[in-house]
This record gives sequence, C-alpha cells and structure tokens, in this order.
Amino acid sequence: MSFEPLASDFYSYASLLTDREQEALASLRTWLERDVRPIVNDHWERAEFPMEVVKPLAEHGVLAYAWDETTPFENSAVFRGFVALELARVDASVGTFVGVQNGLATGSISIAGSAEQRREWIPRLASGEIVGAFGLTEPLSGSDSARGLRTTARREGDEWVLNGEKRWIGNATFSDITIIWAKDEADGQVKGFIVPTSTPGYEATKIEGKISLRIVQNADITLTDVRVPESLRLQNADSFRDTAAVLRQTRAEVAWAAVGTAIGAYEAAVRYATERVQFGKPIAGHQLVQDLLVKCLGNITASLAMVVRVSEMQDRGEQRDEHSSLAKTYATERMRETVGWAREVCGGNGIVLDYDVARFFADAEALYSYEGTREMNTLIVGRAITGEAAFV
Repeated sequence: MSFEPLASDFYSYASLLTDREQEALASLRTWLERDVRPIVNDHWERAEFPMEVVKPLAEHGVLAYAWDETTPFENSAVFRGFVALELARVDASVGTFVGVQNGLATGSISIAGSAEQRREWIPRLASGEIVGAFGLTEPLSGSDSARGLRTTARREGDEWVLNGEKRWIGNATFSDITIIWAKDEADGQVKGFIVPTSTPGYEATKIEGKISLRIVQNADITLTDVRVPESLRLQNADSFRDTAAVLRQTRAEVAWAAVGTAIGAYEAAVRYATERVQFGKPIAGHQLVQDLLVKCLGNITASLAMVVRVSEMQDRGEQRDEHSSLAKTYATERMRETVGWAREVCGGNGIVLDYDVARFFADAEALYSYEGTREMNTLIVGRAITGEAAFV
C-alpha cells in the first residue's frame, strides 16, 4: 500500500520514516478513514465507546509496536508518534483509548513489572484480549499526585489490601485490569498494582455529563478492602519516581495527539472553506479565511517539528522530563489556538457535529489538561531552566 504524506505535513516530516513504517501508517490511515471516521460523531453524541474498534487496532499493531515482546517489526518513537497523530486526526477519543491501553496500562507493566509480569500481561494487552486502565488521579489529588495520593496499600502476608478512590480513569468502565497506584502504609512510598476489575471491593462508575472526549469512558473508582496478591504488585515500582517514568513516556505521545487533533480540525476547515460559497465564490478564496488557514498550518508545522525532535531524542535515550513537558505544553497550546481558528472558518456551522470541527474543538480541552496541565509542565521546564523548583 503506497504512502502519501498528509497535506498538513507541510515540510514532509513523515519522510523520516522507513518504508516499512510508512506502509504500516498507510494501512492504519485507510482503516481509520473507512471504518472509524463514519461512526465517531454518532458515538461522540451518545457518549459511547465503539468496542468494535479494539480488535482492528490490535490487528494493525497499534497496541504492540512499543514492546519488545510483541512488536511486529523494529520501529522508532517517531513512527509511534505518527501513529498517535493519525489516530487523533480522525478521533481524539480513539487515540486516548490507545494512549491509556498502550502507553499507561501496558507501559506501567513494561517499565515497572517483572520479567514474568511482562511475559504474562503485555501480549494479552497488545492483542486486545484484555483492556487495561490506569488509576492514578484521585478526587482530591491531581497535579500533586507525587505527594498527595490518599489511596493506601497495606501488606498482609502474601496479600495487599487497597483502599481509596480514583477519578477520571479512562477505559475503566469496561477494563479487565486497572493499574492502581497507592501509597504503602509501611514506608509511605507509592507502589503499583495490577488489579483485576472483577476483584471484590472494586467498583467503577461512569462519569456523566462531559463536554470533551465524550467517547472515552472515564470512571470514578472506589476501592474497598480490595485484596490483591503480592504477585500482582508491580515488582519494580518502589516510589513515585517509577510512576513518573511511565508518564514521561506517554506525555510526548499526548503532544503528538495534540498535533493530530489540530490537523483534524484544520483539514475539516479546509474542506468546508472549499465547499462553502459566499459572495459568489468559495470562502477559501477570501483573504481573511486564507489568513486563518495559514495560521493553523503554521501552528501545526511548528508543533510537528517539536514532537518529531522530542521523539528522536527518545530513540537515542536522551529525552528528559523537561523535553516531553515542553512538547506537551507547546503543542497543546497551539492546538487550542488552531481548533479555535478552524471553528471560526466554519462560522455558525462550526458548532455542530456535521462538519467535525466542533468535535475537535471540544476534545482539545481534555488534551490540554490531561497528562499534566500546562502550568505543571511549565514548572517542570522552569526547574530545568533555573535549577529552582517552584511547585509549591
């Protein structure tokens, strides 16, 4: 299958990919356009997740590329970033499902699990046999998770007893396992646990009334004397530093998803501008509309340059927290501008789902906030600049 760079990839960054990577990306794009794009607005409006996409995502390798145990071919972080971009340019919710399943749940096991845990769980998650979720955020603890976790873990013989609450946990209404992060009552350190959602005392309730990422099934989780064996404790998760390693890995891909969301809105605006006729010609022929589209493309191009570079650094083992944080901050800020300008191009039609822009406009708000707010990420970068921590 031949690969064509997106028109919005104005400087052809996708040319950095290998032929095999480009072929895989072309196959994924074809499936997304054929089978996913036609259904997402309906699911977004009903706030329901299309479970029928899980197996095809796995069959396209999307859930397997990052892991030595399952990858179908050698690939780069830049390629995996383009995968995140392609998902988000069709629907940011489907991209978020993958981010939770792949980056957060599987990523936790890859980074903090034992060799035995990796062998047992990663192939099952990568194949879509089971769905994973990631339970870190709590009702009273978000940005301060490093110090503020209230969920507790108490060792009793060969078992751990978990108690607490989690909030905004993606995939959690239908996940088979959830990675729960809890503070050890004995030493005060954060530890991770693979918790089957069928465990007595585990309860997940869907969060209703969202205006962003409505397809994503976020849940409140209550843990009441949930007992898990020592074998399900992530064996290499000994402190929040290990949790942060998972977040560092996923934060850069959220930046890629932000670029994809901006591209999705921009492409929809371009389509609309070439079809909408006012004053006797398509509005694409009016100077002010072209100005908005050029500003959108400038944001996309600058953001794409940044995320490509941060993924190249990841491939070389040079990426640090401040690098992914700057990419996430910058790309999501530019995304927010871009979806606004794209909506402006569409005028009143920009607030209905029919033209797609409204969905990207709304979904951008969630991407702007999750995986570290703009403010928290600027503080991470600010610490790197000045050597001074200003978190509190």
